[in-house]
Amino acid sequence: MAKKSCIQKTKKKERLIEKFAKKRGELKAKMNDPELDFEERIAIQEKLENLPLNSSRVRHRNRCWLTGRPRGYHRDLGLCRNSLREMAHRGLIPGLTKASW
Repeated sequence: MAKKSCIQKTKKKERLIEKFAKKRGELKAKMNDPELDFEERIAIQEKLENLPLNSSRVRHRNRCWLTGRPRGYHRDLGLCRNSLREMAHRGLIPGLTKASW
């Protein structure tokens, strides 16, 4: 089980990402315009830099919804490897069985 503070930090980052996603996307779209002057690009870059660092999607960390573990995360189910294995043994995940040969 992950520390509660780490889980709360991740949730706070998710809220910031949602809040600034539109603004960040508009600024990035303006930056990709090939007809901008150098000074205008610098001005847009400064606006991007003034946004909170944690509002960037790159800073988001996927966590297991059951335990909050950040490593060994499976995207399809949103579980870490430990929880996935445990639930598979119990038969809680349809269509998933433990291999044995």
